[in-house]
Amino acid sequence: MWKTIRITVLLLVLVIVAGRTWLDRVETQSWKNTLWVGIFPLNGDDSPAAARYIAALSQEDFASIETFFQREAHRFGVPLDEPIHIEIYPEGKELPPQLANGANLFGVAWWSLKLRWFASHAAKTPGRTPPRIRIFVLYHDPSSLTVVPDSHGLQKGLMGVVHAFAVKEMTGSNNIVIAHELLHTLGATDKYQPGTGAPEFPAGYGDPDQSPLYPQQNAEIMAGQRALTANQFEMPVSLRNVVVGPATANEIRWTRH
Repeated sequence: MWKTIRITVLLLVLVIVAGRTWLDRVETQSWKNTLWVGIFPLNGDDSPAAARYIAALSQEDFASIETFFQREAHRFGVPLDEPIHIEIYPEGKELPPQLANGANLFGVAWWSLKLRWFASHAAKTPGRTPPRIRIFVLYHDPSSLTVVPDSHGLQKGLMGVVHAFAVKEMTGSNNIVIAHELLHTLGATDKYQPGTGAPEFPAGYGDPDQSPLYPQQNAEIMAGQRALTANQFEMPVSLRNVVVGPATANEIRWTRH
């Protein structure tokens, strides 16, 4: 009897979670209302440099992300004046759980559950409207490392973890990563080759019909880099040279308007 009750309760929980995930997908891909995105800055390496950088952050530092979404959404006929709105929330003190290198499917699933639990309480801010999508940005002192850890965006749970450099000169590239992971939460998939990071052709090219094909003027947001030649790629310095390609637009339902 108790075994039957436990199984019934577990199935009920799974149904509720699946239903919530489905509703999240429908609501965030309808593009009928502005999506409220919360940026939660964190000191990723407990450094003075990151602390100073976070203390100086303002809404203007993320304005290019809003502009990017507005510009690209309008290119695909989405009539919404403000597809996303970004708000900065107070600096958090607890860091999100890390995904272990080489984690298998079970490890990824367990990490995802821990991250959802973390986000459920870390994003609570008394007196502030809770955001629809939560992006935790961990800032690092660039003098202590040359490459930041991988960032992640999850559609299930509508949250992302971004690792960024705590220096003004990297604001543009930081925002590219934030926009990339934000699009993951909306259902977009990567458009680059695992291992090499090379943009996939044609979905990962800013303009696959450009002639001559190289160098590409723009990068596709889910590829992250633009192709200079067939074997050379670079990340733009800002979202001004980044676009949403047709495949990505279709995944987030911008082509249904």
